[in-house]
Amino acid sequence: MIVTAKIEEVRAVRKQDKDENWGFVPTMGYLHEGHLSLVRRAREENGRVAVSIYVNPTQFAPTEDLASYPRDLERDLALLEAENVDLVFTPSDEMMYPPDFQTAVLLSHVTKPLEGAARPTHFAGVATVVAKLFNIVQPDRAYFGQKDAQQTVVLRQMVRDLNFNLELIVCPIVREPDGLAMSSRNKYLNPDERKAALVLSRALQWARIAFEEGERDANTLRRIMTDLIIAEPLARLAYVSAAHPETLVELERIEDKALLSMAVFIGKTRLIDNLIIA
Repeated sequence: MIVTAKIEEVRAVRKQDKDENWGFVPTMGYLHEGHLSLVRRAREENGRVAVSIYVNPTQFAPTEDLASYPRDLERDLALLEAENVDLVFTPSDEMMYPPDFQTAVLLSHVTKPLEGAARPTHFAGVATVVAKLFNIVQPDRAYFGQKDAQQTVVLRQMVRDLNFNLELIVCPIVREPDGLAMSSRNKYLNPDERKAALVLSRALQWARIAFEEGERDANTLRRIMTDLIIAEPLARLAYVSAAHPETLVELERIEDKALLSMAVFIGKTRLIDNLIIA
């Protein structure tokens, strides 16, 4: 497994193996089973697999947890080596954003609601760094998790708009046995908060059951999720949504499919979760 922080070395490795399909998994490290499921999918579908580990500062607001975001590069590399990853890119901030850096990738519509409403600079940081990583690695396929549902919508739009020559593949959410969506931020939760965090997946499932029993009014589904979350003393609701899964426009009535999503503070930790119903 080649580990490098240098763009030119990534390109040299990619050039040497130009006849192989490359699968790419961008990460911010502190890997868990959700990340590793993406790596395994990439391994199944490609001759070579690359992973990036980079905590991207431009997608964090000044009030967010950039400094405390969990990091453990040695552990991450051991996990990736066990999965037979070919190349790991671990750039520095100086490498990704040199002093004269002036460019950003901005999307006009799908970045505005949901996460974008609460974190207005977030998706510019995400789109810019992912565009850079795509240009550096030049993958044939890139793999992302459904847990960051709006991110996948944003990146699909970017890939279409900017004509990236790759296939963007979205893989299912990986959950703990009790239903909690896996996240690097779960480590922030104390035992009581960890138990309370199950309210996210439970709210989604209650809304799904109502939909399967015939409920099509989106406001009713949003109310089901909201009522369950606000009944949990350790939870503070940021938003719930029942939106079109491609445009992220809030629905009044669900005729086809919908993306149910939410952001909830459990203590000081902000968690997100989602579910597509159809």
